[in-house]
Amino acid sequence: MTIYIDIVLIENLIMNFIILLATGIILKEKIKIIRLLSGSLIGAIYSVVSYMSILEIYSSMILKIILSIVIVYIAFNPQTIKKLWKDILIFYLTSFVFGGAAFALIYIVKPQDILMKNGLFLGTYPLKTVILGAIVAFVIILAAFTVVKSKITKKDMFYEIEITLNGKKIKTTAMLDTGNGLKEPLTNTPVIVVEHTLLYECIPKEILNNLENILGGEFDNIPEKIKEEYITKLKYIPFSSLGKQNGMLLGIKAESIKIKEIDKEEKENIIIGIYNKSLTKRGEYRALMGIWE
Repeated sequence: MTIYIDIVLIENLIMNFIILLATGIILKEKIKIIRLLSGSLIGAIYSVVSYMSILEIYSSMILKIILSIVIVYIAFNPQTIKKLWKDILIFYLTSFVFGGAAFALIYIVKPQDILMKNGLFLGTYPLKTVILGAIVAFVIILAAFTVVKSKITKKDMFYEIEITLNGKKIKTTAMLDTGNGLKEPLTNTPVIVVEHTLLYECIPKEILNNLENILGGEFDNIPEKIKEEYITKLKYIPFSSLGKQNGMLLGIKAESIKIKEIDKEEKENIIIGIYNKSLTKRGEYRALMGIWE
């Protein structure tokens, strides 16, 4: 069976490009075609070298790992070691799924011959079969990761919670943010961020409608009776985020917070951080919490 080197190069270039493209989409990377093509070309050249047995170390596991690192680095330019290893992991997972799906389609099409040499599957099947297999594998990979991500998000990141504040109960959906370590600095009490519009039944509107003024030390619009009642209850909570550095939230201690189907007992040492905007555009959740011990 005659195998042409240019065909080996083109086939692997196409496959590598689609694998990297799928990896980039899954990782939500900023895709740069020239980077993907450069990484794909390096992988394709390695495949040609392997097929021709030019180098004795073509099958070395260490060499393959180094090659993967080089390809991923060129394709996505990760800025940290942690990000690099995450990119490589998704790249390998995508490659395994892609390889299985693409080869299965090629086998179903029943080419005249399939040859395996130096770890490469080669055959007389037309190039369009390879491209079709790549496209099918691409769709399967994205669909699988979308479903898995959706299931994890719904099961592990969103919770129904019940807040008791000033003798009244509020039920809402909270998103678990594992990177949220927000705490009230004086007492080190955990903070759960809640949209202010949820709290009108629990906290006077004069407080909720003047959050910025209160944070600035202005109480002119607050009736004296409400001011006297709440001035010792309100907490000042510093925070940092991508959108705002050295920000400040107004907080108040809740009587209890219960997470549905997780907590058998209510947590009592939690502070509500009052957020004066919406956390999401569609209202998927209206509170943001971290991991509590």
